[in-house]
Amino acid sequence: MRLGDLYEFVVEKGIKNDPRTARQIKEELRRRRQEFNKLKPKDKAAYDRERFKHPYDDTRILYGNPNLDIKTVIIGIDMEAQELLLADRLNQKQEEIDLVIAHHPEGRAWAGFYNVMYMQEDILNKFGVSPEVSKDLMRERIGEVERAVSPGNHTRSVDVARLLDMPFMCVHTPADNHVTTYLQKLFDKAGPKRLSNVLETLKSIPEYRDAMEKNSGPRILLGDPKKDAGKIFVDMTGGTEGSKRVFARLSQAGVGTIVAMHLDEQHYKIAKTEHINVVIAGHIASDTLGLNLLFDSVTQKEELRIIPCSGFVRVKR
Repeated sequence: MRLGDLYEFVVEKGIKNDPRTARQIKEELRRRRQEFNKLKPKDKAAYDRERFKHPYDDTRILYGNPNLDIKTVIIGIDMEAQELLLADRLNQKQEEIDLVIAHHPEGRAWAGFYNVMYMQEDILNKFGVSPEVSKDLMRERIGEVERAVSPGNHTRSVDVARLLDMPFMCVHTPADNHVTTYLQKLFDKAGPKRLSNVLETLKSIPEYRDAMEKNSGPRILLGDPKKDAGKIFVDMTGGTEGSKRVFARLSQAGVGTIVAMHLDEQHYKIAKTEHINVVIAGHIASDTLGLNLLFDSVTQKEELRIIPCSGFVRVKR
C-alpha cells in the first residue's frame, strides 16, 4: 500500500464512521471554501488546501513521499521525538519500519486540531441541544483551545522525522470516530439500565480489560452504580473536551449518562452540579479501540505489518 493510499483510506473510513451526516460534512467543507475565497492573496498562499478534501485537520501526512510503498508500520498513541528515534533504532536492528503513525496530532495537525471541534456542534444537535446554543457554547470553547495550543513547538517531532528521513503520519479524528460510533451503537442496542451495566459493557471489550490490568480501566466518575443510566451519550470525538457549560443543556435534553474518554477537573466540577452521570472509559484504552477498529479495515484491504508502541495494544477482530 502506498502512503498516500493509506492516508486517503483512513480518511474515507473516518468519514464513514463520523457521527454527523454526509450532508453536514459537505456543508463544513463548503464553509471552508467560502472562508478561503475571502482571504487575501498572502493568506491564500499559506492556506492548507488539504482542508478542502476532508474535515479532519488533525490527520495528515507529516513527512514522507505519498508514493512510498508501506509494508511495516509502528503505531502509538503519542509518537514524538523519542518514538521516532526508537523506530530508527529498530531499523538498525533490521525491523524495516516504513512509517511511524501517531494517534495524537503532531506538526501542523496539532497546531490546527481545534478546527475539528466544530463537529461537536452537529453532534450536540443530534442529542437535543439547539443549534443556537451548541454554536454559542462551542465557539467559546474552541477559542480557549486555540489559545492554549498556539504557543506550542508544533514542528518539533516533524523536524526529527525529516532529519531521520522517517515517514511520519498522524490519524486522530478518524480513529476517534470509530470508537464513538462503535460504542454508541453498542449501548443503543444493549440498552444498559443502570450505571453498573454500562460499566460491565465496557469491561467486556478487550481494550478496556487490558486497561483494567494496567490500573487505567473504566470507572464511574459521577453517579451511583445502582442509578438509572437513562439515555447514553458517547462523547469521544471532536478533537478534545467540549464546553464546560454543556452539561446542563444535555441533562435538559434528556441525556442521563455521558460516556467519555476523560474529563478534566474544571469540567468535572461543573458536571457534578448538573445531576448527570459520567462514566470514564479510559483515554488510552479508548484511543486504542478506535485505532484497532480503523486498522482492522486497513488490513482487510491490504496486508500490513503493525508494531504496537506508546500505549497502543493491537487487538484484531
